[in-house]
Amino acid sequence: MTDSIIPVSDSLKEYARGITGGLLFSLPMLYTMELWWAGFISSPLRLLIYFFVGILLLLAYNHYVGIRSSHTLLEGIAETIEEMGMGLLLTAAVLWLSGRITTDMSFSEINGKIIVEAVTVAIGISVGKTQLGTSDDDDDQEVEKREPHIQRELGIALCGAILIASNVAPTEEIAVIALEIENYKLLLIAFVSIIIGGIILYYSNFKGSKQWVRKPNSQTDVLAGTVIMYAIALTSSAFMLWFFGRFNGLSLHGIIAESIVLGFPAALGASAGRLLIQS
Repeated sequence: MTDSIIPVSDSLKEYARGITGGLLFSLPMLYTMELWWAGFISSPLRLLIYFFVGILLLLAYNHYVGIRSSHTLLEGIAETIEEMGMGLLLTAAVLWLSGRITTDMSFSEINGKIIVEAVTVAIGISVGKTQLGTSDDDDDQEVEKREPHIQRELGIALCGAILIASNVAPTEEIAVIALEIENYKLLLIAFVSIIIGGIILYYSNFKGSKQWVRKPNSQTDVLAGTVIMYAIALTSSAFMLWFFGRFNGLSLHGIIAESIVLGFPAALGASAGRLLIQS
């Protein structure tokens, strides 16, 4: 029985990778206007069927590919419920941050928007927990380290940021969110982007982090690396928005707001995407 007990620190890292996977695989959907409307106009029966299909998909994935090497049917069901619960909470948080759900909306509208998005988020969480961590072999033996090379690190981080954020950079949704969102939510988005990027690089044992991220000697190194990552995310966001003409006619506040909104997926790319590209 003791062999099946997972240390709390390992569970937290697993959840961190799950949240990263949920965001990586679903952010384009969370930033899609058609899906916001789908949640608003779908009938309760249609939403229930969609939610049930999502549960079945999670059960199948956890049974054949899940994070546990062996588990009973009840354990698989519990894991599925946990992942769907995380998907619902993460979806609600992102939709609230982006101003897509508000307190003056009806319960059915809020519920519909969350369910439509949460199924994909939950599947991304399950995949992230399973596929985005370091392997057992990496834990048992020393991983081949690469010599620090600042130009390479910056270049790959920039590639990762553009790769992930370019999925939504040309869309109207970025402007809609940026121009409608409250200022305190913009600060929250920036803060969450920085925190998630730092966790991916230095805490979650994300795939490739042991090989491609320089081991920090102090909290100052962690802070510096995280700030550089977010600076790359904002720079790439501003460049893409400028290229696609999204800054035309905007005030300075609008330019900053759009850059921060797009900086969320760009930060995922500059951290997680950078590691996945090299791995």
